[in-house]
Amino acid sequence: MPKALRSPPLLILPTLGWFLWFLLIPLCILFIYSFATKGTYGGIVYTFSLENYFRAQDWIYFRIFLSSLKLAALTTISCLLIGYPMAYVMATVSATMRSVLLMLVVIPFWTNFVVRAYAIKVLLGEHGPVNQIALSLKILAEPIVFNNSAFSVWLWMVTNYLPFMVLPLYVALEKFDFTLLEAAKDLGASSVNILLKVLIPLTKQGIVAGIIFVFPCALGEFIIPDILGGAKTMLIGNLITEQFLKSRDWPFGSALSMILILSVLVSLVVYLKTQENPHEASRKA
Repeated sequence: MPKALRSPPLLILPTLGWFLWFLLIPLCILFIYSFATKGTYGGIVYTFSLENYFRAQDWIYFRIFLSSLKLAALTTISCLLIGYPMAYVMATVSATMRSVLLMLVVIPFWTNFVVRAYAIKVLLGEHGPVNQIALSLKILAEPIVFNNSAFSVWLWMVTNYLPFMVLPLYVALEKFDFTLLEAAKDLGASSVNILLKVLIPLTKQGIVAGIIFVFPCALGEFIIPDILGGAKTMLIGNLITEQFLKSRDWPFGSALSMILILSVLVSLVVYLKTQENPHEASRKA
């Protein structure tokens, strides 16, 4: 029995090593770089300074961060509003149809992310299928330019991150006892009350998991704005990428990265605290 209890930690070691080597150590390097200064030719000068963090408080960078935060929140809300009905349907259909729908949700991951982004760019292009069909049906008099706009960035971010919202919601709804909905209806509850007071509270864990999956990724996204947004869309992810690859200002890019990571952690902690079980909160009080 004691040997069996000692076995699981040994199985965790590979995962722990991966987590340590590819996440914690790079984060520590970023943290150290964020207090350094940029060299004459783009190198790292290990002189302790808070200049990078003071520079990040400039209104230009703050406005970019607000734009990124707004787009990430809009993407998360859109994925939740679209994904919840999808997950509900997936959890209530027959087993065969459920497998088909799950396959349709997962299929996009079989294609490279960049290829899918360029496919959306072609689809929404000035001479793409959407505009050509609308022109042939006389719906439009001239093509609409979707690309290089905030709309195309939002649309592709929702399309890309929607499965990350649907799958946790599906897991939560699959375990849900739907007889509770019938009981609430028999007791005279309206559809709105059933949704807000029965279904959503009892599947809250899936909603929280979906938000945790979507929001941080959407906040740090840089490939989608770069491909579909053009020069008109600058988000915090693009700004950090430019500091590392173009400006070669690694200390400032590291400071922006640490601010972004800290902002995501604080947002998630605050959200989880607000979603705390009231019974647990009263017990702690």
